[in-house]
Amino acid sequence: MGGLFATIRNAWRIPDLRKKMFFTLLMIVIFRMGCHIVVPYLDPNALKEMLDQGTIFGFVDILSGGAFGNATIFAMSIGPYITASIIIQLLTVAIPQLEKLAKEGEEGRKMIAEYVRYGSVVLGFLQASAFYFGLRNAVIERNVLTFFVITLTFTAGTAFLMWLGEQITEYGIGNGISLLIFAGIVSRGPAGIIYLYSEYTLGNLGQGVLGILGIIGVLLVFIAIIVAVIWVTEAERRIPVQYAKKVVGRRMYGGQSTHIPIKVNSAGVMPIIFATSFIALPATIVGFFFPTSTHPVAVYFREYQSKIEISLLSGLLIMFFTFFYTFIQFNPIELANNLKKNGGFIPGIRPGKPTSDYIYKVLTRITWFSALFLAIIQILPSIMQAITGVRGVWFAGTSVLILVGVAIETVRQIESQMLMRHYKGFLE
Repeated sequence: MGGLFATIRNAWRIPDLRKKMFFTLLMIVIFRMGCHIVVPYLDPNALKEMLDQGTIFGFVDILSGGAFGNATIFAMSIGPYITASIIIQLLTVAIPQLEKLAKEGEEGRKMIAEYVRYGSVVLGFLQASAFYFGLRNAVIERNVLTFFVITLTFTAGTAFLMWLGEQITEYGIGNGISLLIFAGIVSRGPAGIIYLYSEYTLGNLGQGVLGILGIIGVLLVFIAIIVAVIWVTEAERRIPVQYAKKVVGRRMYGGQSTHIPIKVNSAGVMPIIFATSFIALPATIVGFFFPTSTHPVAVYFREYQSKIEISLLSGLLIMFFTFFYTFIQFNPIELANNLKKNGGFIPGIRPGKPTSDYIYKVLTRITWFSALFLAIIQILPSIMQAITGVRGVWFAGTSVLILVGVAIETVRQIESQMLMRHYKGFLE
């Protein structure tokens, strides 16, 4: 512990690193301030009521750090930016022109980033329009003026957050977009702990079902989940590769041994996001047509979200999307061809199709483990709720994976900055 504080002290002693930390904190403070600026013509109480109906709005509220439930200018968070990034990434695989652009180096990446920005604004306006028509009870007065005020404010809020994230990436520490999501999720942590303590320990809900020991048990499970997520996030399967020796003139090239690192959880948090959105879609559509929370149809779809069968379906969807997203990103045939072109081979495996088959087999086994792990992490809160009767468990799979991933990435960036100055870092 003393070494950790010494490392932090050393980090603050580096002028440019200290400046980057201050800049990052300032941007996060601006983000959190914006999460309390209410959009005109919206009723926050009506929005908070919709969050308890099992719709996709609850998921949006998690990513926005409570900004959606408070009806603020950052209600949509950077969700449209994430969606646009995913769409462009998928199109890069499907459209040869975009794939060629992605391989053109820095200039190509800048052009793709421009496409993502424009796509984010367009998707932001479309999503804001859908919110306007879907949030029936939340809109105080419906006319052309309120439509443009609400939709353009939501869209501008998303565009500003996108700019804020890019500023953090360029002038601060870490990935700006990821840090904004990280800050939003962390901001909900104290409220979640207070909720569990007040509602289940003091007896306001469930006749004090938890107690102090129960709260400690929940926190221990939370810590155990974090440790497991860190282990899986950092784990990788290394496929050994040997490069053949070749003589050019009087010099010999090649002959070195290396490896291909394949991350166990190469899909990251995307399968959980896709599955959560898919499961919440029916309740969201029903909420558009039956906005009253007491309507029998709305009550049914709100209750079906908490059933264990839906949690198991969510787990199966997560496994499906894990395989889908992993094999979109990772092409064994292309990797085998690149190895063959560069004179590389896997020891004991012939080049060409046997190599691609071997890589495919390894990737499939790793993906099975990753898919099962993500499914268990996601449905664990539902299992705990079914066993203990405790609702509102804060550490869902999405939150933990984002928190751990962003924390590791940021620490690595600080580590690299400090190693450049011969300081001991965090990751010893």
